[in-house]
Amino acid sequence: MSHEVRSVTVDIAAPAAFVWEVLLDYPRYPEWNPYTVRVESTCLLGDPVDLYLPDPLKPGELMHQREWICLVDAPRQFAYEMHPTPELDVHARRDQYVEETGPEACRYWTTDVFSGPLADLVMEHSGAWVKEGFDAVAHALKSRCESLAG
Repeated sequence: MSHEVRSVTVDIAAPAAFVWEVLLDYPRYPEWNPYTVRVESTCLLGDPVDLYLPDPLKPGELMHQREWICLVDAPRQFAYEMHPTPELDVHARRDQYVEETGPEACRYWTTDVFSGPLADLVMEHSGAWVKEGFDAVAHALKSRCESLAG
């Protein structure tokens, strides 16, 4: 069984290539990203991406998640995935989309698909939190890009 979490879709008054640059400018994430507050990665296909998110069970602390880059299609789509482990038998793939809607405009959204034996449990425990986080990122990315491009 699989489950998809999808963010809101936001229209951004900035060129798609510019939004892509902001999206992959990981050193600046602490300045604007409320959900993935720190990221370490080369952004190269097959390489790891280390994500640091506020821990919903331990306020004030960060939790670390290592995933693997599985798609780089600049400036349209970027994806990474978590592989099942003995501790957590679930697969997750997050895709982030930047769709050009004009020379100075685009839209952004993200999805995460959870599958495997524990997908139901992950969705029950974390689905709403992931959705809230993704929506917050979409709105923050819009604000950040329009502020910088303006």
